[in-house]
Amino acid sequence: MHTAVAVKAGYLPGDPGYRRLSVALFAAGLATFAMLYSTQALLPELAEAFSVSASQSAFSVSFATFGLGIALLIAGPASELLGRTNLMRWSVAAAAAIAVLCAFAPTWQTLLALRGVQGIALAGLPAIAMAYLREEVHEQTHARASGLYIAGTAVGGMAGRLVAGGLADVGGWRAALAGIAVLGILCAVLTAVLLPDSRNFVATRPSARGLLQVVKDPGLLALYGVAATAVGAFVAVYNATGFRLSAAPYGLGPGLVGLVFTVYLLGSVASATAGRLADRYGRRTVVPVGCLVTLAGVATTLAHQLPLIVLGLGIMTAGFFAVHGVAGGWVAARAHATGGGTAQASSLYLFAFYLGSSVFGGLGGTAWTHFAWPGVVAEAGVLFLVALLLTLLLKRVPSRLRN
Repeated sequence: MHTAVAVKAGYLPGDPGYRRLSVALFAAGLATFAMLYSTQALLPELAEAFSVSASQSAFSVSFATFGLGIALLIAGPASELLGRTNLMRWSVAAAAAIAVLCAFAPTWQTLLALRGVQGIALAGLPAIAMAYLREEVHEQTHARASGLYIAGTAVGGMAGRLVAGGLADVGGWRAALAGIAVLGILCAVLTAVLLPDSRNFVATRPSARGLLQVVKDPGLLALYGVAATAVGAFVAVYNATGFRLSAAPYGLGPGLVGLVFTVYLLGSVASATAGRLADRYGRRTVVPVGCLVTLAGVATTLAHQLPLIVLGLGIMTAGFFAVHGVAGGWVAARAHATGGGTAQASSLYLFAFYLGSSVFGGLGGTAWTHFAWPGVVAEAGVLFLVALLLTLLLKRVPSRLRN
């Protein structure tokens, strides 16, 4: 029986349940981003293998993110009625199974179709994770726990690209995707074994009133906009990075290009750190600062020296994950305060996130094809600037939360 007392008795750092929850969601987040963006480090190889253009090769990323974004609109509300934990477990497991099929795709069209289905399968985790954390951890550690989960997605983004790039050097793109599938299976097992069952979940039938609350609140709308523009800029930069570094004068192979993604470690650290800072200084302070950091990083990548390019990518990555790590938790907390469904709000935030990744991120290949790196920087700079303006708008929206 779910009681008000149970809802308040959330896990605290140091509790065995908190440790299990943290490890499980870290592994699930790692798997999600590793599989979702598994083809990003392989775009030049896929373009050559299937005789498609740079902008067409980016469809292998966009199809997955678009499928995920659409499925989020169903997975979030469904979890309000059916529960959180089983849906998260099955989501990671199904996506890992599809990852195996991707490695054996015979044609470009088949690979794109499988990537779209994989994105749909992955939706069960990100749609629910933030709502699950809000219910299961103590309210004083919401931002910190959200930061740890996002840190897992950052490590996943790095690990996926490192594994894919390294294996592509050895056995081509098929070996790379097979390696990602193995990583996904291992993480799926960890998630299934360690993720604690919900203690404070209370089934609620999704209502039109709850949906109305999360689509009319100006603070939530601004946060959806931050998600779409920030991730669109971030993905556009990384989609084009492989082509830039594999071309003259750098001439890096997929393995060395994959090593560039070790800067994702900065994103992992930044996300967890930003969560702690948000608990202390407030989300309205931390998120705009993160946007300024992303702009500084993008500007730095205009340099021609490889170390400065990598430095710029690292700065941008740290800023992006600081923004996303805090904003994602902010959505769930604000939705709860407004009386709307937290999973519905999280789903809409992530729908905007992955729609931005699919549309704006896909334009990174087009910008590279027609305007080279300055075009990519211009696109990303405008999008990050819009995100910054939206975060400043949030300062003028009445707060419903402590911070």
